[in-house]
Amino acid sequence: MSRASDRCSPTAIAYPNRITGIAAMCELFSMSSRYPANISFSLEEFARHGGMSGPHKDGWGIAFYEGGDVRLIREADSAATSPCIEYIRSHKYPSSIVISHLRKATLGAVNLSNTQPFSRELAGRMHVFAHNGDLDNILTNPDMLLSNYHPIGNTDSEFAFCHLMHLLQDIWQRGAAPELKARYQVVSAFAAKIRPLGPSNFIYSDGEYLFVHGHERSQPGKEGLHPPGLFWICRTCTPGHQRVEIPGLELEYEGAEQKAALIASVPLTNEKWHPLDKGEIVVFREGERVPC
Repeated sequence: MSRASDRCSPTAIAYPNRITGIAAMCELFSMSSRYPANISFSLEEFARHGGMSGPHKDGWGIAFYEGGDVRLIREADSAATSPCIEYIRSHKYPSSIVISHLRKATLGAVNLSNTQPFSRELAGRMHVFAHNGDLDNILTNPDMLLSNYHPIGNTDSEFAFCHLMHLLQDIWQRGAAPELKARYQVVSAFAAKIRPLGPSNFIYSDGEYLFVHGHERSQPGKEGLHPPGLFWICRTCTPGHQRVEIPGLELEYEGAEQKAALIASVPLTNEKWHPLDKGEIVVFREGERVPC
C-alpha cells in the first residue's frame, strides 16, 4: 500500500513563517478533499503563530468532519504551549473537510465559549463556522435576527454565525438537502449583510460543501485593512511522490488519486495560491472548486 504526504502538483516548497508579524487578526485554515485524509496539525509553525512568534495566543480550535457529524477540539489557551497539540499529532483523524482557527481576542473574554470554530446542528447534520475580523455593533443590530439559535459566548463571530443559521433554516429540511444554488444564495446574502460591519473573512461548511468568503485584513508593510483576506489552492495528489512539508501541517493519504483544496489566511508554500477578491465567495466539494 503506497502513501504520499503533502505532495501535489505543482511542486511545493515551504515558505518560512509567513504569518509572523501580521498583527491583531485571527488565522484561518481549511481543507476539502476527495477522500478522507489523515491531516495532522503538528502545529510547530501554526502553534508558534498561536503564541510563540505571532500574536494569536487567545485560543485555537480544529473541526474534523466525519459524515454529518464533526469532531471539534478547542482550547482557550495558546496553541504554542498546549498539550492537546501533541495529542492531535499522534491521533490523526481521517476527514474530507477540516476547519481550523487561531484566535486573537478583540471582542469577548478569553474562554472556551468564545473559541472557534463554532458548530450548530441543522437538519440532522453539523454546520461549522470560523471567522476572521471585527463586526462593529453586530450585537445590537436589529436586522441580525437569531430565531432558534443563540450565542453561548459573547463574540461578534458567534453572533454572526447564529444569524447565518437563522437564514439557513428556511432552505434546510431533515432528509432533504437543498440545491447548491439555494445554499450559495443564503451564504452570499449573509456575507453582503456583514461586510459593511467590518472585516468578514469566514469559512463555513454544512458537511458537504465548503464555502469560503474573502474580504480584507491587515497586510505586511501596509497600514489599515486590505484584500486579500484569504487564499486558496487546489492540488491533484498521486501516491509515491516525494514528501514536501507545509509548516505546521502534515497531509497523508493512501491509495487512489487524491484531490485536495487548501484555504489559508496567507499562502503556506511558494506555489501559486489564488487570492480571493474583496467580497468573493468560493465553494469547494471533494477537493475541487465548484462553479456557482
